[in-house]
Parts: sequence; structure tokens; C-alpha cells
Amino acid sequence: MQTLSNASRRNFLKVAAAAGGGLFLGFNWFEANAATAVDAATTDLSLAGNVPGAVPGVGFNSYLSINPQGIITIMSPNPEVGQGIKTAFPIVVAEELDVDWKNVIVEQAPLDTKKFERQVAGGSGSIPHSWTRLRKAGATARQMLMEAAAKRWNVPVTECTTGTGFVRHTASNRQLSYGELATEAAQLPVPADVKLKDRKDFKLIGQSVKNVDNAGIITGKPLFGLDFYREGMLFAMLQRPAFGYTLKSFNEAAIKAMPGIVDVLTFDNNVAIVGKSTWQVRKAKEALKIDWTKTDATESTDDHNRIFGELLKSDKATVRRKDGDVDTAFKGAAKVVTAEYQCPFLPHNPMEPMNFFAHVRPDGAELVGPTQTPELARNEAAKLLGLSPDKVTVQLTRMGGGFGRRLKADYAIEAVQVSKRVNAPVKVIWTREDDMTGGSYRPAVRYRFEAALDAQGNMIGYKLRGASINAGSSTREDNFPAGAVDNLLIDSIDHKSAITTGPWRAPITNFLAFAEQSFLDEVAQAAGKDPVQFRLDLLDKAKTKPAGAVKYDIDRMKAVINMAVEKSGWGTKKGADGRPVSQGFSVYFSHRSYVAQVGEVVMQKDKPVVQKVVAVADCGIVINQSGSRQQVTGCIVDGIGHAMYGNMTFKDGIPEQSNFSNYRMIRLNEIPDVEVHFVDNGFDPTGLGEPSLPPAGAAVANAIFKATGKRVRNQPFIEDAALKSVL
Repeated sequence: MQTLSNASRRNFLKVAAAAGGGLFLGFNWFEANAATAVDAATTDLSLAGNVPGAVPGVGFNSYLSINPQGIITIMSPNPEVGQGIKTAFPIVVAEELDVDWKNVIVEQAPLDTKKFERQVAGGSGSIPHSWTRLRKAGATARQMLMEAAAKRWNVPVTECTTGTGFVRHTASNRQLSYGELATEAAQLPVPADVKLKDRKDFKLIGQSVKNVDNAGIITGKPLFGLDFYREGMLFAMLQRPAFGYTLKSFNEAAIKAMPGIVDVLTFDNNVAIVGKSTWQVRKAKEALKIDWTKTDATESTDDHNRIFGELLKSDKATVRRKDGDVDTAFKGAAKVVTAEYQCPFLPHNPMEPMNFFAHVRPDGAELVGPTQTPELARNEAAKLLGLSPDKVTVQLTRMGGGFGRRLKADYAIEAVQVSKRVNAPVKVIWTREDDMTGGSYRPAVRYRFEAALDAQGNMIGYKLRGASINAGSSTREDNFPAGAVDNLLIDSIDHKSAITTGPWRAPITNFLAFAEQSFLDEVAQAAGKDPVQFRLDLLDKAKTKPAGAVKYDIDRMKAVINMAVEKSGWGTKKGADGRPVSQGFSVYFSHRSYVAQVGEVVMQKDKPVVQKVVAVADCGIVINQSGSRQQVTGCIVDGIGHAMYGNMTFKDGIPEQSNFSNYRMIRLNEIPDVEVHFVDNGFDPTGLGEPSLPPAGAAVANAIFKATGKRVRNQPFIEDAALKSVL
């Protein structure tokens, strides 16, 4: 390790003579990072990260190995989609192992359902599921290392301590490195029970740690699916039908005759072009002339607006929750507030379009690529090929975004189908247009809310109906304010469409939260109450006199509200000109976490501009301050951007937006300052990759109302009739 350390010091500052006689100063910005393996495809617990000169290590468990040189390799089994899990998982293991982070190498583990559980990136569930497992993995190895040292020194293990990769015996002033103990420690019986660290003793968890892939990303290392290359592989692109269309015919002979084209296939209404290079395949795809047959299943956005109206009036909705006597409450109300909120279809638009590599052989198949659900890809491939799942391997690459789109395995199975048909290794690549027009989308929804107030402005009745297109259930019946209103009715009704939909970052709640939290502001205004206090009063009611089940933690929700009020200067903040800042509030519970946000809007040239968002999150113990703050910030930017600008429309089943030239995304100059705070309560970690997105839209919408007096009820905001005059 001394050699590596010296090399690192030399890399930190390099001084060299430039050709002109001056000095060239070079800095290594990645010194604080754990190292990363060069070639993820060779991942194996017996390897020490492919470090030059390193010898194979010994595996203590599925998560880590240590070699005699003291190099510690920690496996990160879950897919890395940009949420920082490839850094966070090893941090937890390294903390309990009590090792210096600089001596850790992180490798992406392949799919292995025997060694690992839940190798999935979705639902913000990776850390909650693996928190204790990861800690035990590190603590178990640490205990075995101490036992090996105690045995060598012939002292009680209780007299041994650890720190920065060494076992120490203070009484005799002796110490041994983990590398010196690794071989004999790994041969000891695995302890059934190990003691985990007290939180007060954490040295790594809760600090800011740079992402382990930073250096590779910035220097262009091949980390992503699109980077993957195998000598001799072919490339394929597919033309998929619009929604509600079937393939009739196409100019097959002309396409096959084009340069570099190896084959042209049809399956599942798709036309697949296979060739020797991406460019040749792309040019052939552009030359396709396809005759499609239109079916009765095609729909347009105008049809959806009509369908929403019918669904909201329908008597066939499914009741999700009913408390008290709703009809009586509304009949006796002093005031009734009614509003409808609507959200459109949205594409996922990850920076890296869908792609996957497959090599199907008679005895098995190899899959490599970016997937949030590698086990699903393996199982679907095995089913298609008639193989046992253990005959299909899946190697994970880093993903350039996913946001739920890569929970599906359709693009991986396309690669499997093409590889099988052409009997060669194949990489399927989607273009940006394919990615945006080929599905799957966030479902479109319209919500109708009704609230009944008594003479004192108390909400005594609440009704919510979700009318959706391909969402299934578009409501969350146990979310706040459920449990805080004596008389409550929540139901939903869904329309089945040929337009394919799927999970979109923070499924359902990504648009439900905007509607719910905006409507609560409307009710608070009608009641003549401060919107924050209105929510706090409802939470007090849920705690002292709950109406039915309360499935959220009232105290944790109140804690994020109160901190957000404090940190944002709610109701008292003034701008540089001395005028009050227009603030909007929102709070939401999803994916086991609580997030409150205050949006700040200022008027510039008579137009509302989102200036700042103050966010307070309760996600339990924060593992990596750096990664966690980036997650909250990213969620808020994503939430605001899509609420204000995102819109996917259809004409006769054909998407009307196909690239960023006609699909509006938030721009750099429109991103507000985001101030992030965490509640430090010591609870086990909960989700963070999604919970900060749902409340973002409402925080901004409520601030816009404060600034303009215009209530926005439709996404995207820029197309809402109430705001067109001021945006």
C-alpha cells in the first residue's frame, strides 16, 4: 500500500516543463475517491480490482474481499442509475469494516441471485432493504480479522480494536494490517452474531464522499451501456409502430442492399435492421418506407380530454377509502371548494437512450447493458430462449439515467431476439427519437377534488377522484390528509389505451402530490388560514382524533414542516428591494421519507421567475452528504422542470414530440437555487432517489399564485390558461 500511496501523492501535484519553458501544474481532482475497477466485465470476488501488481484476494462474503497487500474490494450489487448507490453501498460496508476509504476499490457486481438479494434500482428501496445486510457484511469481516489477530497474539479478542484497516492491541502496542491477516481470517468460522457500530462512532457515514465513478465519467472511460463494445458484434436499430398500428409492408429489398447491412428482420410489429456499424444501420433506418395499418385503438390528446370528462362523471369508479358520512358532511357544509387538476403523458428522456448487448449461443446467453431490473431481463430472456435462468448471465453497466424507464426489459429482449435470429452478438441501440416516441410514458391523469368547510374554516369533508389513462390506481388512499378528515372519500377510475405507460420517477405521486398540495392551499385560502398552519392543524387532528387509519408518521411530517418554515423564513422573508418574497409551501410523504419544500418566486419584467427552493428531507440517517444533496437537488429540478414545461401529446396514436427540438425541458438559466437540509433523527435510512420530486411542483405553483394571483391547475404550467398571460 505504501507504493500506491506514494504514487497518489505524486499524482496530486505534477510539475513539468512546458515546451515554451513555463510551468505546467496538474491536479488530481479525484484523490478523495475510492478507486474503481478498470473493466467491470471481469468482476470477480477473487480479484483485487485489477490493480497493477495486486495479487488475488480472499473473499469474506459476497460484498468484500481483502488481499495480502491490504487492497479491499467492495462489491456494489445494485444497478447504478445515477442515484449514487455504487458509492453508498460500499460506504456502509467500509464503515463497519473500519477501513480507510482511500484503500477501497469498488466494483459493480453482476447479477447473482444466489449471493445478493433485490438487485433492483427502483422505488427508492435499495438502501432501506440493504442497510442492515451491508452493515453486517462489513462487521462480520471486521470481527474475523480481530479474531485472527487475537489468535496470532494469543490475547482475548475483546482486547483488540480496529481502525483505518488495522487491528490493534493497545496493551502490547502491536498492530497488524488487514492485508497481513486476510488469509488466515478468511479461514475462520463465520460468526453468527456481530456487534454493529454505535452511530456516534461513525467515521465515514454522514460525511461527503465523491462518487466512485467521477474520474471515469469526466475522463470518458467506458462505463455506460452505450460505451460497451465487443469485437465482432453487430449493431441493430428497430422501427416500432405508433400506438394502435400494425405492420403491413416495407421496402425490405432496398434496405438489405444498402452498404453494411447484414440482415433485416420483422417481429412483434417491429422492423429490425442489423449491420456492421451504427452509422450504416442509422442510414438504413432513415431510408425505411413502411406501410402501417391503422386500427380502431388509435387515440389523440383531444380524445383523452373527452375521456377524462366521462370518467369523472362515471359511477363505476373503485372506492379506495371511505371514512365517515361524506354526503352528510357536504350537505351541511358552510362552504364547498371544488377544483380539477390535470397532468399529461411524459416521456422519461434519460440522457442515455435505451441500448443493450446480447450474445445468444446454443448453450446460453450473455447480456450486458443498463437495466434497473437485471433479474427481469434474465428471466424474460430465459423464457424467450427456452433456457434455464442460470444459463443467462447479466453484466450491469452504469446507466445514463432511467427514471423508471429501465425497470422494463423490452429493449434488452429486443437484443436477445435479434441475436438469436442472426446467430451473432448484437447490440441494439435506440435513437433519441425512438426513446421519446417508443414509450413508455408517465400516465395522464385528471383529478377532481372537493372539500367541505364548517363555519370556523375546519375541513370536515374531503373527496378525491383520480381519472387516468393506463395508470391503474391513480390515487394513494392513505396519504395525508387521510386520517385527518372525519368524512373522506377517495376513488379512482382508469381508461385502457394502446399508449404504453410505466413507472415514472416517483410513480403516481409525481403528479398526485402537485394536485393534492395545490388543492390544500386552495382550501386554506377559502378557510382564511395560513397554508402551513392549516396543514399543521390537520396533522394535530390526525394525532389527537384520527379518522380511520393513519399510515404516515405525524411527528416526522411536522418536523420537516417546522424546519422548512424556520430555514425559509416563511412569511417573513424579504427581497433585496425590501418587498416580501412570494413563497409557496408543499409537504409530502413517499417512499418512506418526508420532504417539505418552500418555493420562492419573484417578478421580473412582470413575469414570475422561480428563484429558490428550500427543501427539508427526513430520510433517516444520511449515508453520503454529497450524494444525498445531489439527489434532493436533482429531484427538485426534475420535478419543477416537468411540471412547468413537459408535455407529450398524440395525434391518431402518433406522438407529436420526437426530440428536444419540440419537447420542452428546463434550461440551465431556469434552474433555481436549491437549499437542502436534513432532519437528523437517527432513524434507519429510507428512500431518497424519488421523495423530493413529488412536492416540487406544488411548492412552485403555490408561490406563483402568491406572486400573481393566478392559480395554476394544469401541467405544464406554461400551457395553463390562467398563466399564459404572465408567462
